[in-house]
Parts: sequence; C-alpha cells; structure tokens
Amino acid sequence: MTNQKMERKLQARHITMIAIGGCIGTGLFMASGAVVSKAGSYGAVFTYGLIGVVIYFLMASIGELATFYPVSGSFGSYATRFIDPGLGFGIGWLYWILWILVSSVDIITLSKILHYWEFFRQFSTFYICMFFLVLLYILNLVSVKVFGEVEYWITIIKVLTVIVFLIVGAAIIFGITNNTDAGITTFIKNGEKTSTAGLLGLFGIFSTAAFSFGGTEIVAVTAGESPDPKETMPKAVKQVFWRILIFYIATMFIISSIVSADDHRLLDTNNVTASPFTIVFQNIGLGIAAVIMNIVILTSVLSAANSGMYVSSRQLFSLSLSNYGPKSFKKLNSNSTPTIALSFSVIFMILCFIFEKYNPKGYYMLLSMVGIVVMIIWMVSLISQIRLRKAIVKQGKKAEDVLPYTAKTGVIGSYIALISFGIIIILQLVSDYLTGGIIQMSYNLVCPVICLILYMSFKLVTKRKFVKLEEMDIDPYSEK
Repeated sequence: MTNQKMERKLQARHITMIAIGGCIGTGLFMASGAVVSKAGSYGAVFTYGLIGVVIYFLMASIGELATFYPVSGSFGSYATRFIDPGLGFGIGWLYWILWILVSSVDIITLSKILHYWEFFRQFSTFYICMFFLVLLYILNLVSVKVFGEVEYWITIIKVLTVIVFLIVGAAIIFGITNNTDAGITTFIKNGEKTSTAGLLGLFGIFSTAAFSFGGTEIVAVTAGESPDPKETMPKAVKQVFWRILIFYIATMFIISSIVSADDHRLLDTNNVTASPFTIVFQNIGLGIAAVIMNIVILTSVLSAANSGMYVSSRQLFSLSLSNYGPKSFKKLNSNSTPTIALSFSVIFMILCFIFEKYNPKGYYMLLSMVGIVVMIIWMVSLISQIRLRKAIVKQGKKAEDVLPYTAKTGVIGSYIALISFGIIIILQLVSDYLTGGIIQMSYNLVCPVICLILYMSFKLVTKRKFVKLEEMDIDPYSEK
C-alpha cells in the first residue's frame, strides 16, 4: 500500500448513470405517496416541480465548481478554497458523517425489507446488516471501476422500473385497462385535498421532496475519478432538468391520476406495499406487484448504501490530502482505493448498527439527522460558487475566461436555491418542534452542532483566516 494519486477510472457512462441514479431512490419509490396524500395532486406536482427547479439551480452551481476544481471529496475542498479553511474542515467531516448515516440507514432499511420474505425472518436485522456491509466493503475494496459498474446496472434497473410504471400508468389513464376510476377526473378530485395540508404541512412536504433529491450531488464527488470532468460534468448537469421532468413530475401526475389521495396505504411508509408504484399495479390486479417492487426497492437501497460507502471513503481521502485528517487515510492500494479510509468508515457504520439494535428509536433518530445535513452541504456549495464568481470579478477577470463551464443560471439561480434551502430548514425545525417538541427537533441539530464545534476548534487552533476575494486562488486546477 502506497501513497499515490487517485486514478481516473470512471467512464462517461458511469458518471451519467451515477447522476441519474442520484435522482431515483426510496424517496421517489416510497415518500412520493405520502406527498400525494398530504398535499393532493396539485400540491404534489407543484412541490416536486418547485423543488426540482431549485435542484437544477443547485446542480448547475455544483457543475461549475466540479469542472473548475475536480477533486475527490469535493464539498469540503470547495469551502476551504472559496470560503474559509475552518468551514472546509467542518463541512468536510460533516459530509463524511452524512454518508456514514446514509449508508447505515440504507443497510438497516435493506434488512427490514428482506424481512418481507419469511426465509429472512430467521436472521436478525443486525446480522443481515453485517452481511451486506461486508459485501459492499468488498465491492468498494476491489476497484472504483467495479463500483461504477454496480451503480451502472442497478441504475438501469431503477430507470426501467420507472419507465414501465409510466407506460402502465399512461395506459390506465387512457382507459386501456377499463379502470373508470383513473384519469383526469381523479387528478382534479385529488386536487381538492391540497387545502387540507395547511400552510405548515405544505412546507413540511417541501422538506420531504427535497430529501427525495438527496444524492443528486454525488456526481460532483466522482469528478475526482473521472477521466474528463470538463466534458462529463456539464453533460450530467444538463440532463438533470429532463430527469426531474420525466422521473418526478410525470410520476407524480400519474400517481395523482390513478390513486386516491385518501388511500390510507400512501401514509404507511414502513410497509413496502405502501409504495404508490405497488398500489398502482395492485389496482389493475397485478398481485405480484409487492414482490416486484420489493426487489426494485431492495436494489435501490443497496445502490444508495454502495454510493454512501464510496463517498465516505473518498471524503476521508480528501480530508487527509488537505491535512484535515490522519495521513494514513490517503494511502491507496494497487487498485487506487483508499483502503484505510474505507475501513475506518465501515467501523462507524457498525457502531450505527449497534446503536440501532439497542435503541428502540435508533432507526428513526439516525434517519432524522440526515435531511437537514444534506441541505446544509448544498448551501455551502452554493456559497462557494457565488464567492468564486465574486472573486473572478474582484480580480478583474471574466467568468468565461476562467471557468471551463459556466452555469446558465449564473449566481441568480444560486441565490434562489440558497434562500429556498434556508427557508425549508427553518420551517422543518418549526414543524418538528410543533409536532414532537424540543427532543424531536434536536435530532436534526446534532450533526450541525458537531460541525460548528469542529469549525470553532479549527479556528482557535490554527488561527487561519477567512479567504478574501482578492486573494482567492482562481488559477485552473492541475494535478500535482
């Protein structure tokens, strides 16, 4: 095992599929039903449409950063170079914590899904978690190319599932299945449900929709192992708009046109048969729908856990390169995999499993920590892009001359996204406080408080200052 540069083994098709896969997950397969139930058809389509536009602004901003500064473990590096080294330190470790939580929650969810089949009920969720943790560890240990191939084929499964669903849904709406309860009439009827959510409830739904898009930003992390990030990153960003339009807006329209918003199954998010995809298939008499969707959701969760393990190891590698973590984390094996960083991440995932095993509310506590952390990471990346643009102007240059790719939405889109995420975070905290008190709200604040402590500690120890616009490094990135 030696210190060496990360090899760029991810191909363009891997980057494209990872970007697509980031948009399709349990948020679409499961949480979308709850949004229809709470907001009605108009509210659901409007919510996902609005959040989709904001996510497009976000991805345009991230795409600009990723092509200008294509490094593994990007978000902490962005904050260090364009905002404040202390913030880069705190956000770098926060992003690692985020993906430890995401991977752990996904693997725990996977174990719960497997208990749908009687055969797996003889094994505890803890042992199932350990089995899949070892499996994913081996996959990540072999090579980043193996990771890319696994994500590629799993994403194909997810995409085909959504396409089949859209085709079947359209057939139902146009009366091919003789289902008289489906169609525009049902969509309009479900639209009457919108007002029952209430203003606070509607904003809580925004948070759910935003969480559904979590993982979209992973494509920026892959820039550090892409052979030509200047070409692959802009393509990935340009495809975001159409993915959102097809995979989310069209899906919400079809669900709202076929399933009644009053269907109690939509709110049972702990049951795989509550997936609106499953309900649609069941409504046309496809009895094996639950089994089919169980398998699809299983692969989706496995994909998310695989991505989380990949990102967490690359984040530690990046922290080590910036001298924000132990030097051993930047040691790579012959396959260009940061083995020690990967193993360190796995240890903390095991601790999450143990926490969940001995705490009745452990699963939901881990899950509740994720949503707001994702949006904080997004906000920091937006601020990084805004400050980069300001520095370019401050130093008397033009963005087109400095940046390999410039976001069509510029900084205006970044400001809109930044304000939107800030509002959603505040309203989510208020909603949690009103529904569950200070304890439920505090779950969301654990990780941000850790980040704040890391930031303050770094500033006190190193005395490093805020990056001034006129002193910011805006030279093109080059691998040393």
